[in-house]
Amino acid sequence: MSPRSALVNEELRRRSKERLLHAAVELVDERGYEATTLGDIADRAGSARGLVSYYFPGKRQLVQSAVHRLMHRTLEEALEREPRTDDGGERMARAIDAILGLARDRPVLMRQHMAGLLQAEGFLPCPEQRRLAELLSDTVARHGSRDVESDYPILRALLMGAVYAAVMPGAPMSVPMLRAELFKRYRLDWEMGVPPDPGGTGGTKEKDRTDMARFFATDPETQSK
Repeated sequence: MSPRSALVNEELRRRSKERLLHAAVELVDERGYEATTLGDIADRAGSARGLVSYYFPGKRQLVQSAVHRLMHRTLEEALEREPRTDDGGERMARAIDAILGLARDRPVLMRQHMAGLLQAEGFLPCPEQRRLAELLSDTVARHGSRDVESDYPILRALLMGAVYAAVMPGAPMSVPMLRAELFKRYRLDWEMGVPPDPGGTGGTKEKDRTDMARFFATDPETQSK
């Protein structure tokens, strides 16, 4: 039997890493961070446990990368959904709704993510986070910022603060209320983006929960561009 080519090996590594990222967000969403072990993640992914440490220095890095993947793919999908638009206000509204939607739909996961950022290790840069930063910076620029380097961190801080407020144990704020404050800050019309469903309980006009699997595709045919 001839040895596998470098391209085949690279594809197998990509798929293995995708499964680990997907397993990490699933398990933390289900059980919380502390109750999820690296062994659990490897088992859910169907991977050898040694592969986890091969790709990631530790659990904190793996989970942050996984959540940042979910965030940037959710944001990317929201910004590019039909009807596609270059309107800066609409894109800012979609960005806000995408991030607040994760806080609404995945409170355990996002609470654990925010708590992780406050640990001693703090913020851990990774390619997934850089892509998220690029998308938010582009959103700020299209919204009309004359100083993206200053305005992007402000948007990031406002979104992080809103997520924290939405998932804070014991005293969470409603997503529509947080949305209203952010929309006021950026002078956005309430009907932009995906407004909360007035007949529901704070959900949106689109489906209530994000299907995470599609953001961690192991099949090249279905992998998001």
